[in-house]
Amino acid sequence: MSHDTIIPQPGILNITPYVAGKSAAKGGNRVTKLSSNENPLGPSPLAKAAYIEAAGALEVYPSSDHTNLRAAIAEVHGVKAERIICGAGSDEIISFLCNTYAGPGDEVLYSEFGFAMYPISAMTAGATPVKAAETNLHADVDALLAACTERTKLVFLANPNNPTGTMIPEAEVTRLAEGIPAQALLVLDGAYAEFIEGFKGHAALVDARDNVVMTRTFSKIYGLGGARVGWGYGPAHVIDALNRVRGPFNVSAAALAAAEAAVQDTKYTAHCRAENAKWRAWLAEALTAIGLPSSESFTNFIVPHFPSAEAAAEADAYLQTRGLVVRALNGYGMPEYLRITIGDEIACRAVASTLTEFMKGARA
Repeated sequence: MSHDTIIPQPGILNITPYVAGKSAAKGGNRVTKLSSNENPLGPSPLAKAAYIEAAGALEVYPSSDHTNLRAAIAEVHGVKAERIICGAGSDEIISFLCNTYAGPGDEVLYSEFGFAMYPISAMTAGATPVKAAETNLHADVDALLAACTERTKLVFLANPNNPTGTMIPEAEVTRLAEGIPAQALLVLDGAYAEFIEGFKGHAALVDARDNVVMTRTFSKIYGLGGARVGWGYGPAHVIDALNRVRGPFNVSAAALAAAEAAVQDTKYTAHCRAENAKWRAWLAEALTAIGLPSSESFTNFIVPHFPSAEAAAEADAYLQTRGLVVRALNGYGMPEYLRITIGDEIACRAVASTLTEFMKGARA
């Protein structure tokens, strides 16, 4: 749609809007949503209680500096509270970064199968998104460095990556940080970092350099996708700049309370991590056995490879007839793959059983 005289900024109407994972299917009486990488166990009971308690004071503005949440994050993750910024999901932190550091004439670089919000946020800021080819569904540091120019202002790398689930070694991430142009920031998207035991999302690299920023979220392992809370960690000069564009009350009081309780409930987080690892391994093995292999995943989803794009689309439709909603990856340029969130035991067994039926029918 367009108007003759009221016109958006250049490039806005060229943006392809983000498409969320489906939450409904025409098949089955019960829908199991496995399309958005949500935690099937839900948030910590302590987080739920904190959220409900916060409802008793909805007339009061939330903290504008997020002091308590930043302190809790710092204590649990071993980072400096004064270098943390909180947002309405890590998406908002990504938007802050693009609006603060990129604009018309600038370039925002990301790997070929990187998160869809990178190019959207870049174009919203008036910058040009640039993709660098991946190798075997892994980010390629050489390709990223080769794609850098004097116009590159931001380089986004999700590690582990969505939607591939893959990860590159710390040494390669360090090489990328050392090789990008002097005017550029490396943004390390750690939305899935908590699914890896002992992994800090490259926080040490952030501490060691002045050109690296880390983003994190409460939407995945913490199960607070509906509350919209994320955070970033970076050099003081970056956090100072981002806070100048951040709205004063950008995270609700209830979300702040729930996130603080969630991050402090480390036993529950460890439980969610263990359950995810158990059923991720089980589902990956079950699907490999029927001819649907996937790269090793370090996240809460797997991405099985189908014999063709047509087979993937047919499998997606077949799963929906059983009420199983997964994520087609056509929009990411991966039409031969489906992204399947790791659900609970019932969901994982249902996916394996349904795809076994499908593959038998496809071979008949």
